[in-house]
Formats: sequence, structure tokens, C-alpha cells
Amino acid sequence: MSTEVKQFHEEEAIGKTYDLQVARRLLKYLKPYVRFLIPALVLTLALNLLGVLQPKFTQYAIDWYILPRHLDGLILLVGLYFGAQFFRFVFSYFQAILLNSVGQYVMFDMRRELYDKLQHQEIAYYDRNPIGRIMTRLTTDVDALNELFTQGVTDLLGDLVMIVAIISVMLWMDVRLTLITLLTVPMLFAATTRFRKGARKGYDMVRTRIARINAFLQEHFSGAQTVQIFNGEAKSLKKFDQINDDHRRANIETIYYYAVFFPLVDFIGAVGIALIIWYGGYRVMQNTPEHTVLTLGGLVAFIQYSGFLFQPIRDISDKYNVLQAAVVASHRIFRTLDLPIAIVNPRKPQKDDRAKGRIEFQNVWFAYKDDNW
Repeated sequence: MSTEVKQFHEEEAIGKTYDLQVARRLLKYLKPYVRFLIPALVLTLALNLLGVLQPKFTQYAIDWYILPRHLDGLILLVGLYFGAQFFRFVFSYFQAILLNSVGQYVMFDMRRELYDKLQHQEIAYYDRNPIGRIMTRLTTDVDALNELFTQGVTDLLGDLVMIVAIISVMLWMDVRLTLITLLTVPMLFAATTRFRKGARKGYDMVRTRIARINAFLQEHFSGAQTVQIFNGEAKSLKKFDQINDDHRRANIETIYYYAVFFPLVDFIGAVGIALIIWYGGYRVMQNTPEHTVLTLGGLVAFIQYSGFLFQPIRDISDKYNVLQAAVVASHRIFRTLDLPIAIVNPRKPQKDDRAKGRIEFQNVWFAYKDDNW
């Protein structure tokens, strides 16, 4: 079996591995930087909670000031809304700095550990493994973890908090209208599940193909002289076209899932808003001065909450793919870090006497390479 075929089967096997133990193993790399991670998590929660307040500002502005024509109080409410948005801006700034700092520190530590491990491998290891695949471990796979630490975990937690907070506020405002709003959620979860499975498969194919491209390029660039000596340029180009085309088709398949999923989510969200307008509008028109069932401001707030509810659900699906990609990349990295070191220097090397013997050279020759030949 050739080196490329062996590499292909190994990459496919790794791509199908989703082990939660690998994800838990990543936590040790975060432990030294908890002082950055905890404030980032607090800022993430604060950002999402402030976002939940936005529709309530709209409701109060319409019901308390716009419809009754109380313009003086409206100015105060606008000022509070502006202040909330300003705090979101400040929190978002510091959150981005903290999370990206954590990601860069983790990448630094992991690359250093990988490089140290590879430096102590025997020479035969580099004969068995293409350099392009080893470079993929140090570059592409480590980069995949950066998105996990900077966006995946914290954003996933923030989205979950956002969903719970939005549904709680909506139930507090109006139970019946909330149930109408949630009618489209099962449709959204079904679309998300379908997208998650398809996108995960496509992503694994992309990772496998890019590793094959890196290995192929490294081998043929370093052996370019051999390829030219045997007049193998056409054969090499044909083989590269096949590998490159596999990578292209894998990317197009992944793009297909994204192209279908996001418009479908927008369509489901539009259906939910249409239900809110239909049922909520009827409730607003049935209001009487003696008994107010649903205000116009409450209806507008519900429409905004509906949009806010679909966004984190869609983001969770995307973050799930980030998590899966990071787990796959982590598995590749940990396979390298767990490699045994075949040749180990003794802790207490023994000092022998001067070696005795003789060296004999037979049929040894050398020559200088002349570029003009």
C-alpha cells in the first residue's frame, strides 16, 4: 500500500472519531488562563442579557410614550436605550480581547508541545509520515482550536442563556402568544439537525482532502528533481488534478448545506412572525378600554423577541460544527502528542574508555556538481 493510500485511510478514520474525552482533555490547556476566561464568560452573559432588554424598551416607548403622546418621558427612555447599547459596545470590546488572548495562548502552548514532541521522534517517523501531513497538524489543526476557544464555547453558553431568557420573558408577557411563537421551533430544530449532520460530514471530507493536498505538495516539491529525471511531470499533474478536484467537490458539498440551511431558517422565522402578527394583531384589535389583553407595544416586542429567538438557535448549530471540527483536529493533535519516543537518552549515561579500532574506506568517491553540465 502506497504512502498516499495509507494516509487517506488514516485521515478518514480520524475524521469519524468524535470522542468527548478529547474535548475534556482540552480543558487542561485552558486551566492556566482561567483568569482571562472567567471575565470573558461574565461579559458574554452580560451582553446577552442586555440584548434581551431591547424589545422591552420598544414596548415601553410605544405603550407609555408614543401612543399617549408623552414626548418628555420618551427622551429619557431613548437615553436609557442608548446607555444599554453603549455598555454592550464596551463589554463586546473587552470580551473580544480576552477570548482572543486565550485562543492565542492556547495555540502557542499546543504548537510548542507539538514541536517538542516531533523533535524527539526517530528519523524513521519522518520516513513513514509525509511532512505535509505533519505540517497540517502544526498549522491547520491547531488553528481549528482557536475558533473553539474564542467563539465556540462562550458563544454557545451565551446562546443558551439567551434562549432561556427570551422564552421566560415571553411567557411572562403572554403565555398564549408565546405558544403560538414556539410552534415553528420544532421545524427549526429539525432543519438544524439535518444541517448539522450534513455539514459535519462535508467538513470531515474537506479536512481529509486538504491533508492529502498538503502531503502531496510536500512530497512532490521536495522530490521535484526526481520527478523531472523520470519525466513524470504529466503523471504528477494528473494525480494532483484528481486530489485537487476531490477537495473542490468536498467544499461545494459543504457550501450546499449552508446555502440551504440559512435561507430555510429565515423562512421559518418569517412563518413565526406571520403567526405572531395574525394572532397578536387579532388580540390587539379585540382590546377594550376596560380590559386590555395585548398592547400594540407588546405585539411589537413579541415580533422582536421572535427574531432574537431564532438567531441563537441558528448559531448553536453553527457552533456545534465548530465544536466537532475542533474535536476532530484535537484527536489528530493528541495522536501525535501521544506518540512514544523510541530513542530515549539515558538519565545517567555511562562513560566508556576511548574506543579502539580502525576505519577503512573502500570504493569511496565524491564529485562537485556542475550546473553547466
